[in-house]
Amino acid sequence: MNKYKPPKIWTWDKENGGKFSKINRPFSGSTHQKKLPVGKHPFQLYSQGTPNGIKVTILLEELLETGIDDAEYDAWLVEIGKGDQFSSGFVEINPNSKIPVLVDMDNEKPINIFESGSIILYLAEKFNAFIPEKLPEKTECLNWLFWQMASSPYLGGGFGHFYAYANEKYEYPIDRYTMETKRQLDVLNKHLFNKSYICNDEYSIADIAIWSWYGQLVLGKLYNSAEFLEVNSYKNIYDWAKKINSRPAVRRGKIVNKVSGNENFRIKERHSKEDFSHLNLNG
Repeated sequence: MNKYKPPKIWTWDKENGGKFSKINRPFSGSTHQKKLPVGKHPFQLYSQGTPNGIKVTILLEELLETGIDDAEYDAWLVEIGKGDQFSSGFVEINPNSKIPVLVDMDNEKPINIFESGSIILYLAEKFNAFIPEKLPEKTECLNWLFWQMASSPYLGGGFGHFYAYANEKYEYPIDRYTMETKRQLDVLNKHLFNKSYICNDEYSIADIAIWSWYGQLVLGKLYNSAEFLEVNSYKNIYDWAKKINSRPAVRRGKIVNKVSGNENFRIKERHSKEDFSHLNLNG
């Protein structure tokens, strides 16, 4: 039985264990001096191939797939497990020290955009692509984009942490976050009934954002949790997730800045479409 009693004032006197204990801390700011590299393209992305990170690379690849050459980008790896996000250069463009961050160099003064939802909304509006034009449909798209932004911390920081990353397994937090994760999956599964995409028949940034978390989860790509969560029971999500997973731009975007999984399907950095030329992404 856990007999922990919180003190009157919390103090940080030890690492809390778990996969990210070496980089978690209760204060902000840089830990070391390091400039960020800058490439030749209009967009400079500093990221890692996490669910939040691939939202941006998938959208950039989708924009390029449609022939929008102004969406060309350099993707630089920020390895969060090594604390790269605490470099002085990274903190300068995102004081919150979280990936991804995109810098739009195609301006008189570069524009820094952080938070994955903000980045993909910025790109969609800049290029008028993958977002509905009419207000009612656009609002529906943004409803679901912000649903993902608000919901996925329960999946990642809650369920994912206690089920997969914590050094010790405790029934209460695993039950708590499993229940909420399955509730969210049920919401999404019911919403996708008789729909091709999140916003009816139009593939949008809402699909990209939600697929990066919940689509990958149902396809068995997150936390080795497919059996535990009975993901095969969410048929509408599974069919939708498989369809999106087959898109060429998604196949490219999901492997950019990736540091885990099959080494043959990782692109540490991306600077041109030729970086994918040695890979067979059709399977």
